Amino acid sequence: MKKGTVLFIIIFCSVHFAFGQLTAPKYSNEFLNIGVGSRALGMFNVQAATVGDVTAGYWNPAGLLKIQSKYELAGMHAEYFAGMAKYDYLGAAVRLDSNSVLAINAIRFGTDEIPNTLNLYDNQGNNTPNYNNISYFSSADYAFLVSFARTNNLLPGLNLGATLKVIHRTVGPFGNAWGFGLDAGAQYVRKNWQFGLMARDVTGTYNAWSFNTALFEKTFAQTGNEIPQNSIEVTLPRLIFGVGRSKRFKQDKFGLLAGVDFDFTFDRKRNVLVKSNFASIDPHVGLELDYKKIVFLRAGAGNTQQIKDFDGKSKTDVQANFGVGIKINRVSIDYALTGVGANANLYSNIFSLKLALK
Repeated sequence: MKKGTVLFIIIFCSVHFAFGQLTAPKYSNEFLNIGVGSRALGMFNVQAATVGDVTAGYWNPAGLLKIQSKYELAGMHAEYFAGMAKYDYLGAAVRLDSNSVLAINAIRFGTDEIPNTLNLYDNQGNNTPNYNNISYFSSADYAFLVSFARTNNLLPGLNLGATLKVIHRTVGPFGNAWGFGLDAGAQYVRKNWQFGLMARDVTGTYNAWSFNTALFEKTFAQTGNEIPQNSIEVTLPRLIFGVGRSKRFKQDKFGLLAGVDFDFTFDRKRNVLVKSNFASIDPHVGLELDYKKIVFLRAGAGNTQQIKDFDGKSKTDVQANFGVGIKINRVSIDYALTGVGANANLYSNIFSLKLALK
């Protein structure tokens, strides 16, 4: 049997098994859907076809081939929910030759200094709390992405890439999980048109959870809480198709990039614009206007949802993001104002920095 046939069978069986997990949670590894880079967030994550920097290892690894410099570094910091949760990102890319690029990206989303009150009362029947017994722990999610992209010489303008994901999730000393997954992406450029296809968790991403129940089993049993069991959590595949178009005008002083992405999920109905039991489709649009590729203005909209008010009436809510950026020589500084959730009236200020080196 040919190697290609064997590989196809392995991938098909993995995808079939991932889709067949009826108990798979709908929102598994959601921290990986927040996004990285203020430029992308300002455009409401419209990146499948248009991304072309180190963050492509996250958005679409095929976009790494658009990097013009030998090395590219990027970093981002954001805080959510009044600073309780912190989101950090670091990325680095290196051009190996004219046809291939390698990138490494790391993400951490966590909440620190969480009080552990399991031992607030001693086991001697004393009803007086002992605050000296309070300890603190962190609950954090980590993702390490290794990406490789290469040009396709058979079809000019077509670039291909893949990302291997290693995930580590911790809940203090009480439990942790390790997971592995694979993303695959493609981009095609035709004159001013750009097309992108990103397959996330293409074979399903599996997190193996392990819990140290000796630390909390007694307390959980006394308070009627369910004791978690060691298990495997599956993140189902997701497809993202994107289209973008760029144009220069006013003697090349101004440029406009417009794009739209369609997120396809296959875990039955979601509260998005198009939904069915087979697939749900969440479209989002983004714009970027630049002056001499130095100053940038960005805007995007998406996350269309039907929200019920206290009277039981439903209304359509659309979230909007905005952003600005400046590029001085090889340094890019970007800012984005993003909403935490539709109709939440909560917004986050996100800054990111990018550096290109010869």
